[in-house]
Amino acid sequence: MSDFTLSVSIRNDLGKGASRRLRRENKEVPAIVYGGDKAPQAITLEKTGFYKAIEDEAFFSSVIELKMDGKKYPVIVRDLQRHPFKPLVTHVDFMRIDAKQEITMHVPLHVANEDICKGIKDEDGELYLLANDVEISCLPKDLPDYLEIDVAELSVGAVLHLSDIKLPEGVTIVALAREDVHDNAILSISQAKVRGEEEDDTAEGEGESEEGKEGDAE
Repeated sequence: MSDFTLSVSIRNDLGKGASRRLRRENKEVPAIVYGGDKAPQAITLEKTGFYKAIEDEAFFSSVIELKMDGKKYPVIVRDLQRHPFKPLVTHVDFMRIDAKQEITMHVPLHVANEDICKGIKDEDGELYLLANDVEISCLPKDLPDYLEIDVAELSVGAVLHLSDIKLPEGVTIVALAREDVHDNAILSISQAKVRGEEEDDTAEGEGESEEGKEGDAE
C-alpha cells in the first residue's frame, strides 16, 4: 500500500462563488470529507502537493492521510471532478474510513511478463485486456495498489476470468462474493490477424454485398 499524506485547511467560505474564486486564484483545490460519525467538512487542498500526488495511479486506490489541525485523518478518494477542457481538478470527495471496517475500492489490473508470454512470443498471438480495474473489498490495511495478472505461460486461446486473479490475503473480489456470481473475463490471448486476412475478409464482405444488390435488382 502506498503512502500519501496531504496538508489541508478547513474551508469556511462556501458556495459556488467561493469555489470559483479558489479556482481563479489557482492555489488551492476545493474538497469535502464525509462519512463516519462526523458531519461533512469542507476543506481545501494545497494545489502543488495534490497535483503531484494524482500523477501516481496508486493514489486512487490507497488510504490517504489528511493533515488538518495537527491531526491525521485516514480517507479514500470517492470522486474527483475535472474541468471539461482545462487540465484542472475542480473538486474532490474524500470518505473517512475506519481501520476495523472493510472498504470497497476499484483497483487497477497490471499485466506482468507480457514480453515473454508464450502465446505472444512463440505463437504470434495478441493480448486483449478486457477490464482495466476490478472492485475489491478488504480492510484498509490490506488494500493493494493494484492486482497483477501473470501471462508468461498463457497460450493462444487462453482466457482468464476474475476467479483466476491471485489475491493478497484479506482481499475479496466483490463480483465473486455476491449470490449471483459474475465471473467475468478479464483478459484473452487471441490469434493475431495478418493484414492479408483482413483484406480478404473485407473483399468477401463487399462481394457478398454486391451479390445481394444484384439479387434485389432482379
